[in-house]
Amino acid sequence: MENIETGLMLMLVGMTTVFVILLIVIELSQLLIKLVNKIAPEEEPKKKVVKATPSTDAGAMDAIKAAVDILTAGQGKVIKVEKLR
Repeated sequence: MENIETGLMLMLVGMTTVFVILLIVIELSQLLIKLVNKIAPEEEPKKKVVKATPSTDAGAMDAIKAAVDILTAGQGKVIKVEKLR
């Protein structure tokens, strides 16, 4: 019976120790994140200016509109066509 009590006590002390250490690690990591964000904030990426030039000819635009009309049964509408990078 004494062995069970000793085992339970060791388990309780061990689990409590691990829990406290994990709480300390979490708090220190949150503090480090806040500190780094204050010292070196992330720079916003520069936006590229895209020129508004027609990228498709009239025949291709008509074909795209016809395909969308067929696929959506007249419910879809083509507003803008852009070339993907």
